Amino acid sequence: MNIIQTAISLNVPDVAASASFAKTHFGFEEAMSAEGFVSLQHPDSPPNIIFLETGLSTFRPQEISGSAGEGTLVVFVVDDIDREFARISDAGARVITPPETEPWGERYCQFADPNGLVWQLVQWVA
Repeated sequence: MNIIQTAISLNVPDVAASASFAKTHFGFEEAMSAEGFVSLQHPDSPPNIIFLETGLSTFRPQEISGSAGEGTLVVFVVDDIDREFARISDAGARVITPPETEPWGERYCQFADPNGLVWQLVQWVA
């Protein structure tokens, strides 16, 4: 198998709101869009993130076409979590968890977008 691109697709009630959040706070850029759909790419690394409007008739399988919100974490590893936390929180993103460090060396923080998706940053520390 030769995988040439990776994407994560998330169903949300308000596609524009989650796309704007990703572009504003995480540096994503729009790759393509249509009614009820937007695909974002990041200039530094994959994967693409796709937002689909909840309830699209073209979504398959229909029995799982609900919102991706509960239990979903969108996670990125960064090299300076404290700097990124300050930048994103100062820009007005809703903070879920300020930076904290787990005993195994994972330092993380979390933000929520307007659809309730949780965006997590991680930095591995000694």
